[in-house]
Amino acid sequence: MADVIVDRAVYRDGHRTEDSGDLPGAAEAARSTAGAFVWVGLADPGEEELAAVAEAFGLHPLAVEDALSARQRPKLETYDGSLFLVLRPVAYDEAAGTVRTGELMLFVGDSFVVTVRHGVIDPLGEVRERLEREPEVLRHGPAAVLYAVSDAVVDRYLDVAALLRTDLDELEERVLAPAPAAAGGRGSAVAREIYAFKRQVLEFRRAAGPAVEPMERLAGAGVPFVPDRSRPFFRDVGDHLIRVNDQTEAMDRLLSDILSAYLTQVSVRQNDDMRRISAWAAMAAAPTMITGVYGMNFTHLPELSRPWGYPVVLVLIAGVCTGLYRTFRRRGWL
Repeated sequence: MADVIVDRAVYRDGHRTEDSGDLPGAAEAARSTAGAFVWVGLADPGEEELAAVAEAFGLHPLAVEDALSARQRPKLETYDGSLFLVLRPVAYDEAAGTVRTGELMLFVGDSFVVTVRHGVIDPLGEVRERLEREPEVLRHGPAAVLYAVSDAVVDRYLDVAALLRTDLDELEERVLAPAPAAAGGRGSAVAREIYAFKRQVLEFRRAAGPAVEPMERLAGAGVPFVPDRSRPFFRDVGDHLIRVNDQTEAMDRLLSDILSAYLTQVSVRQNDDMRRISAWAAMAAAPTMITGVYGMNFTHLPELSRPWGYPVVLVLIAGVCTGLYRTFRRRGWL
C-alpha cells in the first residue's frame, strides 16, 4: 500500500500536519476537526489498494471502478458523499513531436481529497508544493485543491497548444516552400508527416475538448462540495479551456488546409511534368513521321531522284523540331 501512496497529509487551517496513523484514522481526524481535510495522492493503484482507500473515505463503487480503468473520458460525476472528476493531463515531446496523455482522477468530499494518477505525467507534485506555500488558499478546503489541480492541468494545455502551434508554423513553411526538382519523390513522406501531426492534434483534442463540460458544471450552481465563492475561479479555468479548444480547432483546420494546398502543389507539378513529357514526345514524333514516310518502299517519292533531297529532309526535320520547341517554350511547357 505504501508504494502507491505518493503523499498523504492532513491540513488544518491551511497548514500541513504529518499524519502517521492509518487511513481510517486520518479520515476520522479530518472529519472531526473543523477546517481540516486529508489529501491522499495515489499513483497507479491496484484494486486492493484503491479498495482500502474507498473503504476509509466511503467512495462510491462505480467511481472506484472508473478510477481503476485507464482511458477514461474527462467527466464530472456526483455521488453521495463525494465528487468524482476525471482529467487528462498532457505533455509534448518536442524532439519526437508526440503528444503524451495521462489520466488523473479526483475524489472530493467535505473533508478529503483523493487523487489517483495513471501514467508518468504528474502535475500534482508542483500543485501540492505551491498550495502548501499558500495556506490562505488551502484554508478554503478540498474545493481549493480541486481548483488548483484543474487550473494546473489547463495551464499545461495552454503551454502544449503554444508548442504545437510553433511546430505547425514550421511544418507549414517547410511543406509549402518551393520544392527543388530533385525532391519530386518526397510526396509520400510529406503526406505522412502531415497526417502524423494531425494525429497529435487529435490526441490533444481528445484530452482537452471533453473537459469543457465538467468545468462549466463546476462554475455553475448546485454542485456539492464546491462553495459559491469558488465558482468564479472555475469559470476562469473554463475560459482558458475554451481558448485552448479554439486554438486546437484552428490548428486542425489549418492542417487540413496545408494538406489540401500540398496536394494541389503535387497535382500542379505532375501537370507540369506531363506537359514537358508531351512536348518532348511531340518533338520526337515529327522526325519519326517524316522519316517513316521516306522509309516506305515506293518508287516515286518527292526528291527521291534528286541529289539535294536528303539534305532537304534533314532541314525539314530540324525546322519542324525547332518550331515545336519555340512554341512549347513560349507557352511555358519547357
